[in-house]
Amino acid sequence: MKQLYRVLPIVLSVGLFGCSNSATQEIANANSATDNEDNFVSQLPNTAPVIKVATTGTMPPFSFQDDYGNMQGIDIDSIRAIGEEQGFKVEFYKETWQNMFDSVESGNRDLAISGISYKTDRDERYGLSKPYFFNPSAIMYAKNNLTINGLSDLKGLHVAGMEGTKQVDQVREMGGYSELSTTTTTFLLFEDLMQDKVDAIVQDLPLLQYTAANHSDHKVVIVPYEDENNPSAQQVILMAKGNAKLINSVNEGVTKLKEKGKFKEIEQKWLGVTAPATNSNTTTQQAN
Repeated sequence: MKQLYRVLPIVLSVGLFGCSNSATQEIANANSATDNEDNFVSQLPNTAPVIKVATTGTMPPFSFQDDYGNMQGIDIDSIRAIGEEQGFKVEFYKETWQNMFDSVESGNRDLAISGISYKTDRDERYGLSKPYFFNPSAIMYAKNNLTINGLSDLKGLHVAGMEGTKQVDQVREMGGYSELSTTTTTFLLFEDLMQDKVDAIVQDLPLLQYTAANHSDHKVVIVPYEDENNPSAQQVILMAKGNAKLINSVNEGVTKLKEKGKFKEIEQKWLGVTAPATNSNTTTQQAN
């Protein structure tokens, strides 16, 4: 079965701190325009500081690898843009979801970015940036005998989510489900749904939209259930709690790029032509 992070071209037409480990690296190199498929070239001098960035590389459209192993996606473009604005280069390290958090807390990485939503416990434990992207939770299901309009309709069903995410916490808090299982990637969630192992999956709306657009032969329904007033629907960059200098720099960059409309530009690049409206087998509905 096709790996989710190997994006089909037809759809696309649509630190200075810490030490290295065995994680895969991709460096934004100012000296070569051929390092990345999108020809990103830093405009900063070679003397610019380098920030170590933890990212999963398995969560399109936020963070994934191209055919050459380079990092791509909304979050990759976002942190590059912040770096260019604030005068630092970025060096990417591929980590698992949980290792991303651990590596920042231990100081091995300066920050983490990969579809990270605001959570109160994260805010207490880490240094979180200002929000830069609206990222609501959503439900996906495929069975014709189901009608799901929101979280309450998951009661009595076998639900699956990605380990360590806000959606799993939300389902647990609601209760009433017959079973709640977890996986490590969105693709594995989608695979379980398509193989009828679960009744519904919960994940970030853009991840489910992107997955549906890349697997248009499957008929699915996607139901968002958070609005912009919900703090957990906001996406943030995660840093160490005491790293005030980096937190302030990143926040300053977020503010400047919001004013310039840069994040909207990045969103349009990755989501503008992959929304479910272009896929006749995908239905997106508003939660009640």
